[in-house]
Amino acid sequence: MRRLPLLLLLAGLQPAPGEPEAAEPEPAEAAAAPSGAQCLEHDCFAVFWAPLPFAAASTACERHGGHLMTVRSTVAEEAIALLLQNRSGRLWLGLRLPTACTQPEQRLRGFQWVTGDSRTDYANWGPSGRRCGRRCATVSRELRWEERGCEEPADGFLCEYNYPDSCPRLPPADGLSAAYRTPFGARGGEFLALPPGSTALVPALGLELRCAAAAGGGGLRWGRSEHGAWSCRLAAGGCEGSCAEPGGRPSCSCPAGKALGPDGRSCASPCAGAPCQHHCVPNDGTFLCMCEAGYRLAPDGSSCEDVDDCTESPGLCEQACLNTEGGFECRCHNGYEMVGEHCQPVSSCYAAPCEHRCEDVPGGYRCSCMPGYAVHAQEPSRCVLHCDHSQCPAECSSNSCYCPEGFLLEEASGNDTVMCVDIDECEMDYCDHNCTNQPGSYTCHCLDGYVLVDRNHCQKTPLEDGSSGDFELWTPGPSRSPPKMEHLHPGALVGIAVGVLCAALVLLAVGYHLAKKRCRPPASMDYKCGSPHEKEMGLQQVTAGCAA
Repeated sequence: MRRLPLLLLLAGLQPAPGEPEAAEPEPAEAAAAPSGAQCLEHDCFAVFWAPLPFAAASTACERHGGHLMTVRSTVAEEAIALLLQNRSGRLWLGLRLPTACTQPEQRLRGFQWVTGDSRTDYANWGPSGRRCGRRCATVSRELRWEERGCEEPADGFLCEYNYPDSCPRLPPADGLSAAYRTPFGARGGEFLALPPGSTALVPALGLELRCAAAAGGGGLRWGRSEHGAWSCRLAAGGCEGSCAEPGGRPSCSCPAGKALGPDGRSCASPCAGAPCQHHCVPNDGTFLCMCEAGYRLAPDGSSCEDVDDCTESPGLCEQACLNTEGGFECRCHNGYEMVGEHCQPVSSCYAAPCEHRCEDVPGGYRCSCMPGYAVHAQEPSRCVLHCDHSQCPAECSSNSCYCPEGFLLEEASGNDTVMCVDIDECEMDYCDHNCTNQPGSYTCHCLDGYVLVDRNHCQKTPLEDGSSGDFELWTPGPSRSPPKMEHLHPGALVGIAVGVLCAALVLLAVGYHLAKKRCRPPASMDYKCGSPHEKEMGLQQVTAGCAA
């Protein structure tokens, strides 16, 4: 509870006009109107002198929307002192015992506020031991709290009223005074604030005002049911803007950008209550409706309708455009995805099974391998060790080393690097005809007139007519009788005989030379080289052989 300005409260805590200060009112009258009251901002406090039991006193406070007073701090204690004004008697507080017996060791002794909680920073109990039964609490002029049977009547009770807002007291004016009345029946002229529903009577002007919510919003204000301003002498005629009395008739005016409200006193924006669906802009005492981006003003001038951006602005999107309420969305065709603000082809590599690397190509993907590896010939997604030289360093782990297929591991000596050496498959006579060795592999070649039927074997090339190439001699029969043979000239016969003899002598000489060369003793080792097409073939020693 906030601290009350005590000197101001003292000025406001006076008996109701015409009521003797020391008089003892009848119980019904005392319960109907408080003997003293004061309000400050959102809280009002009132004292009622009436001999009522706790339940009846609580009902009297609740009748006007209040409850028995809660005293949670020394500030509330000071408010009680001002309300009592040294008058003797015991007044009900908003404390009651919800259990069978009191608990003296606790700050509230087991009591609970009528608001349903036990929160407090203050207590001022008089001496008392543990007691049982229906117990409630009173406060005396000495401000001591005392336990009392709830059914017993006390001398009076204290009520508390809480409000979300309040009206300030009317500003002072020469020759004008106001008398106030609160919703809970308190009367006076020195209230610091008035709760909603309070009235102010100004006899000099024959004016009655009421504290209520302003027509244009903005909290509570003093006003009346009649339209227009009252005398500018009092609270500027109730005008929110400025008050003037041209010709002796008070009227209100508002600053630029605002207009008079329906009560003729409040000022509000011309857009207050405007039917604009989105935005309202004041315009010389009237208003204009405007729409958010993606909408346009409908023919009625107040509602907004969607603009089909895709139709009115072609080319907004790279591929597909979808109109939405107040905007649009760009979409991509199948096989594309939105990356930033552009459509990019969906990468086939996302789901590709490539072991090392993957590259998008038109219509799919292509796998590749890191250096030292090659794509597996039968499984393109796998990578295998590869060496394109006759020897390469082996790939070694902590315990073993590995070589590509077609290579042999060469044991290293000392700290030398373990190498993989190419296997020369051509030395293994895999090929029928010729062989070319390659790093990790080999290639077979066939002689002219043959074709390779698999990796290693050659087959004779078939003729175009499907025959194998074997044939028999065939002498065609004459179609007519040959001419009769004439007798040769004797000189021709002699020439033929001489030619045959010379040819025989030449052949005899050649044969003798070859036989002599073959049968001589070997003076050195002769070697035979493989086919000129072979690559890195081994040399094979041969020895001369003579016919016995």
